[in-house]
Amino acid sequence: MDFAPSPRAADLTARVADFMATEITPIEADYHRDLVEARRTGDPWTPLPIVAELKARARAQGLWNLFLPKEHAGEYAARFGTDGGEGLTNVDYAPLAEQMGRSGLAPLVFNCNAPDTGNMEVLLRYGSEKQRRDWLEPLLDGQIRSAFAMTEPDVASSDATNMVATCVVDGEQIVVNGRKWWSTGVGNTECRILVFMGVTDPDADRHHRHSMVLVPVDTPGVKVERMLDTMGLYDEPLGHGEVSFTDVRVPLENVISGPGEGFAIAQGRLGPGRVHHCMRLIGLAEMALELACRRGLERTAFGKPLVNLGGNRERIADARIAIDQARLLVLDAAWKLDEGGPMNALSEVSAIKVAVPRMAQQVIDMALQLHGGGGMSSDFPLAAALVGARSLRLADGPDEVHRGMVARLELAKYAAR
Repeated sequence: MDFAPSPRAADLTARVADFMATEITPIEADYHRDLVEARRTGDPWTPLPIVAELKARARAQGLWNLFLPKEHAGEYAARFGTDGGEGLTNVDYAPLAEQMGRSGLAPLVFNCNAPDTGNMEVLLRYGSEKQRRDWLEPLLDGQIRSAFAMTEPDVASSDATNMVATCVVDGEQIVVNGRKWWSTGVGNTECRILVFMGVTDPDADRHHRHSMVLVPVDTPGVKVERMLDTMGLYDEPLGHGEVSFTDVRVPLENVISGPGEGFAIAQGRLGPGRVHHCMRLIGLAEMALELACRRGLERTAFGKPLVNLGGNRERIADARIAIDQARLLVLDAAWKLDEGGPMNALSEVSAIKVAVPRMAQQVIDMALQLHGGGGMSSDFPLAAALVGARSLRLADGPDEVHRGMVARLELAKYAAR
């Protein structure tokens, strides 16, 4: 195994870190304060002007669409990608995603935010020429945003075969009905397209019942019923919405890869996407540990620095060990994805989805505790970070599903004996 980044990836990582230090970190506190003010007085779902300014600067420096995969980027990397005109392997993208994960704003600035990256990868891997022209290219260009409509409020969506929303072929059209929620990105005023997953043929085998359909947000019958909060936070300017689809008709050509292919597409989408989430969480945990160390050294109580009280040094040591362990686990999964694709890394991808959010949640909680009451407020990024880490133990599948996958693959090694 070789986890060393290529020279190109090392250069990009250094440049991303420098951009964040000089362009993003100095304005991020003001940005979040402005978001709070927009929430109180106006429209928090329209991106603030500084976002467009930062995106333009990042793109001018060749720091754009860094997520583009090496094997699928092709012409799009040259037209819309980073310096060098090619995509990156998962191992090469890992340190870049870690840098971006330190900030809630950075992924948006570099056009590497979820769910757009996953939706763009779906169109790269499975989309038709027309689908790529109509939707992939504007997404890569940063002109529009997208959302992914899969989870449903009335069924246990940890099992995708429970899905009840439908997309039924009717001649040269496909008719979409159902209700989705936790559709991330749908609150943004720049969101133009939904990737909808529903049942097309309930009588087919369980892995060929579903289809994925591109549904423009302004199609008659599409309605954003409400925006959902996550433990009190609305995650502006993207947000998570509940969306209803009532007799929504779109051309049959909007089906991605053809009817019945939705489950296979979902598996292809979720593998790299889960790794990206975990890579960013490593950066989030690093940010929290840095804040904990600074706070522990600067603040005193009972005549001593906080780091010298109550086992805090041991907690900081445990956090460093846990982050480094998780990073190696993520790099191992990324390397195996690069070497053999999703089927080569089923256990590893499931393992990081359990281990990394859990680690991040523990490290952030430790940092929050060191900050006392201030850590619970928006004066520091820790409360929002804790909510983000906790929510990722459910996003892309709950811990229990991934632990079940790891156990099944582990037990299969011995079942034939």
